[in-house]
Amino acid sequence: MDRFLSIKLKDLSPPSFMVLLPAFHECDENTGRVTSLDLSSSYLYGSINSSSSLFQLVHLHRLNLASNDFNHSQIPAGVRRLSRLTYLNLSNSAFSGQIPSEILQLSKLVSLDLALNPLKLHKPNLESIAEKLINLQELVLSEVDISSTLPSTLTNLTSLKAISLKNSGLHGEFPTGIFQLPNLKSLSVHLNSNLTGHVPEFNRSIPLEDLRLAGTGFSGMLPDSIGNLKSLHFFDVGGCNFSGPMPFSFGNLTELTFLDLSNNNFNRGTLSWVGKQTKLAFLNLYETNLYGDIPFSLGNLTHLKTLSLSSNELTGPIPSWLANLTQLTQLWLQKNKLHGPIPTSVFKLRNLQILDLCLNGLSGTVEFGLFRELSSLFYLQLSDNNLSLLIDPSTNISTLQKFKVLGLASCHLSEFPEILRNQDQLQVLLLSRNKIHGQIPKWISNLSKDTLVSLDMSENFLTGFDQTPNSLPWTSLLVLYLSNNKLQGPLPIPPPSTVYYKVHSNMLSGEITQLICNLSFLSYLDLSYNNLSGYLPQCLGNLSNLSILNLQHNNFHGHIPQMFIEGCQLSMINLNQNHFQGALPRSLANCTMLEMLDIGNNHISDVFPSWLGTLPELGVLILRSNGFHGAIGKPETNSTFPKLHVIDLSNNYITGKLPYEYFQIWKGMQSYDAGGLTYMQARVKIHIPSCGWLYTYTYQMTLTNKGIKTEYWKIQDYFVAIDLSGNRFEGEIPKIVGNLKALRMLNLSNNVLTGSIPSSLVNLKNLESLDLSQNMLVGEIPSQLVELTFLAFLNLSHNRLTGIIPQGKQFLTFENSSFNGNVGLCGSPLSKRCANLKDPPPPPSIFVENQDAVSLFEFDWKVVVMGYGCGFIFGVFGGKIIIKKKNYWFMKTFAIGHPP
Repeated sequence: MDRFLSIKLKDLSPPSFMVLLPAFHECDENTGRVTSLDLSSSYLYGSINSSSSLFQLVHLHRLNLASNDFNHSQIPAGVRRLSRLTYLNLSNSAFSGQIPSEILQLSKLVSLDLALNPLKLHKPNLESIAEKLINLQELVLSEVDISSTLPSTLTNLTSLKAISLKNSGLHGEFPTGIFQLPNLKSLSVHLNSNLTGHVPEFNRSIPLEDLRLAGTGFSGMLPDSIGNLKSLHFFDVGGCNFSGPMPFSFGNLTELTFLDLSNNNFNRGTLSWVGKQTKLAFLNLYETNLYGDIPFSLGNLTHLKTLSLSSNELTGPIPSWLANLTQLTQLWLQKNKLHGPIPTSVFKLRNLQILDLCLNGLSGTVEFGLFRELSSLFYLQLSDNNLSLLIDPSTNISTLQKFKVLGLASCHLSEFPEILRNQDQLQVLLLSRNKIHGQIPKWISNLSKDTLVSLDMSENFLTGFDQTPNSLPWTSLLVLYLSNNKLQGPLPIPPPSTVYYKVHSNMLSGEITQLICNLSFLSYLDLSYNNLSGYLPQCLGNLSNLSILNLQHNNFHGHIPQMFIEGCQLSMINLNQNHFQGALPRSLANCTMLEMLDIGNNHISDVFPSWLGTLPELGVLILRSNGFHGAIGKPETNSTFPKLHVIDLSNNYITGKLPYEYFQIWKGMQSYDAGGLTYMQARVKIHIPSCGWLYTYTYQMTLTNKGIKTEYWKIQDYFVAIDLSGNRFEGEIPKIVGNLKALRMLNLSNNVLTGSIPSSLVNLKNLESLDLSQNMLVGEIPSQLVELTFLAFLNLSHNRLTGIIPQGKQFLTFENSSFNGNVGLCGSPLSKRCANLKDPPPPPSIFVENQDAVSLFEFDWKVVVMGYGCGFIFGVFGGKIIIKKKNYWFMKTFAIGHPP
């Protein structure tokens, strides 16, 4: 590059230069000096050093080298010699490294654009630019690594008209004064997730035309005075944390062409403010808490090309006047409560490319041939409604458009639709939750072999492949769902490209072939609830990207291999209900990202794995019904099991005293933040050219609660439970248990515990289930326990308790079975009468077992009813999935069986 420039520029007089580059420069009419040079998009390649003849053009006012390839070289320090520059554009030109301080010597700069380069602005930093380049009107540093706060000195640059700092690592509080800059027309700081702030009040003199805050931590309310920004044409706050009402003053912004309010926390509201923004081409109101019908006034927005109202609670039918929006290319209405048929007017939207109607209550019969009218349509989602698909057998499938995304889940299909035979460009195909029987025909295996990325055939009645290949044929496949069918025979092996493979709840048998170890990109593997057997292949340890491994409810046997290599990425391992034996593999200690480990219901023979306490993310540890033996012992450090919040050691052979030293340091059980209802899950975002696709894997577990095996289809992040039942623990229940304030379930039954029930249990204000039965406990039941108002289940039976059963509140709901087998107890609900009720003593303070123990902090607690109401108190308790939106979730929650 430098030689190229030297040949053209070195020692050339201005007239000669004009001959060589007539289209790329301007000269001063009087002196003939080159004042402007534009070499943007000129296919230039290489690097520029400071001795380049380019820097001899000292009279340049404008220099544009954008959209070339300078091969990750640094911006040369020689740029300082171009001191007359007012305009410098080096954007998208593969410059890298630290931006040189010599840039600060270009004090006449009015416009500086270094965007879309792998550059760093650390020394000098953004504050240096604000202090030295005081004439700036345009500052564009998008995608430059700034990694700092925004300096308040930017508010001194009163000439600024445009600031673009997209995705530049900004953090801290945004200076509100920047919004008030008198000449600012464009402000873009989107995709800086750690940048916080709020939007101030606006007066009518603010000239803002373009405001982009999407993907930041901005919060608070959007002011009603936003309606004063009469020149605003682009407003994007998608994916922020705004709350409060959606301002009706948006109706005043009649110049808007782009409006994105998606994925915020606005109050429940309607679309009554929509209709006057007749220039809108893009409107995204995804997940903005909308309800009510889609208003007729939206039909006035005849320039709309993209309309998204998805993930709200909109009701009523899809309006027929949508046909007025003839420019629409994308229509997203999924995940609402819309009902009725798909109106025929939809088929008049001839420019439509994307139509997503899934997860509504739409009904009726859809004649698939009508979609031929939408010749540009490549994305069609009809899944999870109550629609029936009518496919005319005489349809000439060669005339159908080529789909990239086709969602036909829950469309009452009884066979693979013939319309698929001609689809050779599919990327996503969804056929789940239908009634397709029998074998998967060979022609399906040849479907879109080179393009298919995601295939879901789960929840049908499929029995296998017509011709079982050694490996499934789709060469680009990333996601494959075959779960909840009747697949028989050996495990189908997906192609090596696969990232997400779920084939649980089938009838597969035989051993896992070594071919599965060719899936080097595999992240999620769920083979649970089958009849697979044999040894686990040692080569599974070679799957270095594996994050989820679920093999529960099979017939695997032998030792669990030492297959967990250093750098292990696993976050969830479930081997429950198999026939594994021997000791736990110590290589599990390499899985430093592990959040859940379930080895329950096997034949493991080992001591308590205290060495797992080094895993910093481990939250759920289930070891029940094995052969763990010996005493638990003491933790080696005070940071052992730092995030543990569920432990199940039930039905083993553990001896000794209850592990009070662990109770002292389990911080994950002492407090929790219930600010949001979140669940343990893993996520992977699959890039699909026509759209983004986010796949989640929700962790599941089984615990014995109220004496019943209970399936937890989702695990709340703050669900806290201890089950040490069915062992040989002895001695007293330590008072320190009362410090585990986040506990919702405590089961110490079927041990050899002695002493009294500690009154410190009254501190467990969130406790919903307490089982101390089948021990040798003595003394009275602490009367303070009546204050545990969330307590839905209590079992103190078969001990040696005496005295009066406390009365009032929750204790009025417990039956005889809670107290049977204690001959010294009296009072309701037992038939044995007693008298002389005493006043309960005051609640105890926080306990520390001994002076040498680690000091403890008292954590605040917050009672969270989460919408259960009174019924929650009397029997519906934590761990159960929160009932939300659809009744079938309730049925799944309280049923016992296989996962969906």
